[in-house]
Amino acid sequence: MCLAVPGRVLDIEDRDGTRMATVDFGGVVKEVCLEYLPDLQVGEYAIVHVGFALQRLDEESARQTLELFAELGMLQEEFGDPWEEAAAVEAGEDAVREVRK
Repeated sequence: MCLAVPGRVLDIEDRDGTRMATVDFGGVVKEVCLEYLPDLQVGEYAIVHVGFALQRLDEESARQTLELFAELGMLQEEFGDPWEEAAAVEAGEDAVREVRK
């Protein structure tokens, strides 16, 4: 699944003519393109989808959404470590093999 997730802009810089930001998604920090929201400023929140900031969002709405996503485990699903997930799947398969013995 690919969510549109709210995040807070920590830093903005120009990279080869493209406005980019470092954005915090409830503890997960990613690089985001700001070309669709050229006037977004440090400290503001935006909805981000597939690496692009799409819509400005107020802080309270962003906080509520991040809390809900965290409760539902959706942030881990969206931003989780693929190596950690693969290890968990493998561990689950090992457990199934043990039960079948």
